[in-house]
Amino acid sequence: MYTQSPLMGQMMHQPLMISSILQFAARHYGASEIVSRRIEPDLEAGLHRYTYRDCELRARKLAQALGAQGVTAGQRVGTLAWNGYRHLELYYAVSGSGAVLHTINPRLHPEQIAYIVNHADDQLLFFDISFLPLVEAITPLCPGVQAFVLMSDRAHMPEPAAQSAAQSALAGKLLCYEELIDAASGDYAWPVLDENAAAALCYTSGTTGNPKGALYSHRSTVLHAYASALPNVLNVGALDTVLPVVPMFHVNAWGLPYSVLLSGAKMVLPGARLDGKSLYDLFEGEGVTFSAGVPTVWLGLANYALQNGLRFSTFRRTVIGGSACPPALMDTLIDRLDVQVIHGWGMTEMSPLGTTGGLLARHRDLPREAQRKILQKQGHAIFGVDMKIVDEAGVELPWDGQASGHLMVKGPWIISAYFRDEGGDALRDGWFPTGDVASIDPDGFMQITDRSKDVIKSGGEWIGSIDIENIAMAHPAIAQAACIGIHHPKWDERPLLLAVRKPGQDVTRDAMLAWFDGKVARFWMPDDVVFLEALPIGGTGKVQKNRLREQFRDHPLPDA
Repeated sequence: MYTQSPLMGQMMHQPLMISSILQFAARHYGASEIVSRRIEPDLEAGLHRYTYRDCELRARKLAQALGAQGVTAGQRVGTLAWNGYRHLELYYAVSGSGAVLHTINPRLHPEQIAYIVNHADDQLLFFDISFLPLVEAITPLCPGVQAFVLMSDRAHMPEPAAQSAAQSALAGKLLCYEELIDAASGDYAWPVLDENAAAALCYTSGTTGNPKGALYSHRSTVLHAYASALPNVLNVGALDTVLPVVPMFHVNAWGLPYSVLLSGAKMVLPGARLDGKSLYDLFEGEGVTFSAGVPTVWLGLANYALQNGLRFSTFRRTVIGGSACPPALMDTLIDRLDVQVIHGWGMTEMSPLGTTGGLLARHRDLPREAQRKILQKQGHAIFGVDMKIVDEAGVELPWDGQASGHLMVKGPWIISAYFRDEGGDALRDGWFPTGDVASIDPDGFMQITDRSKDVIKSGGEWIGSIDIENIAMAHPAIAQAACIGIHHPKWDERPLLLAVRKPGQDVTRDAMLAWFDGKVARFWMPDDVVFLEALPIGGTGKVQKNRLREQFRDHPLPDA
């Protein structure tokens, strides 16, 4: 309940709108650069450069073009695109015009993508040329889409000759992005919108059931951008050059397309080439100081740098999220590559940032190992996010760093319901249940110990799979690891370790099991180890444990 004060403040009222971020950036940091690796196959070796001021003009033209195509306030506009300048223009043109930006993960199965497009009722779908085959496949499944817009110029539009039925269906609805821009004058004023109006739509990855949509408002997005730029969070400023490796189709690149422009920093967008060499060359060529991405990306980049005897000349800090950063990777980045690691945690339902890691002033003189244990936690809540841990009965547990419970959150950029009320009531007594199991220490530092669906229950006790995985990945011969629970007739579940060896390494099952001696309680020890060529990775860069549980459901344990 809100309490009405007898005396109201006498301040101007100005709604918080996404378009105001771009207007501010163009007016006050107009010469700041946006550098993008090109998407078109014949141009991808080159870079596109322009300024915030250029971006704002083109975004206004695009907003005009959306109106000319019949897009009205509240309607959804989908994107299937990499991190590039045209995608950034869509971020602001769509939301700024009053429509809703719907970023779609192209790594999902085509049928899932079609489901999401139809569920969102996308009126237009913009896509990069590399996703042309995907769009051809889903066109017959998405009859509600009025037009598909290829994000390129006329020279790169597909040839009309010898088309299949799917290609013919697309051809009848296909438009050219640059032609839409060229046809608009730019004589467009950003409309004044209700700050609580819908602005952007992201869907969960759908590992259990169909994906569900999180519908963000202008207010929630601007507040999230403000908070994420704070010194204790991402600490983005006008002296930075920021390269978001996290895709713009993954929870709006963790808000960086907003917070970077709000801060006046130079932005570098890597396109589709996210391998170690391509990223390293771009980092060095553009003087990147700060980046963000999932652990698998940093494993590739770190391995490339170390294998080639390279160091970074300007890259000094990164946020790692999406899944827990293995301590071995953190040690490599900090100790061998001189890159500060900021652990981050959040969810699609949280816009996404909830916590970031770092040290307090009194931690400055702690020994290295003690500092590292703090940095390995998911971190401290960002202002705007409140959290608690509860037991199975919903009773709040103490912040002692020992008790683990179900993590609950609330705040102004956390959903109150899923789009179209999918999945019923999303809240529990006003709090959003994250599905994570965590502990919180007396200083408020939160540490994820597992996902609720991944926690292993053995003989009535919980075993944290993340701890098992981190210990395994600290072994010098192991590149990746996942731990899952396997049915056991006596103990209910027992841990099975699935590991990927580094190239040229030949560690055995027994050697891996011996590696755990003295590092965990005896009942936490994996019962078996299986070596794989690769772990299944989902569209957001996370290991798909649901697939592993299905694959190894009947795996015989040695003493079962």
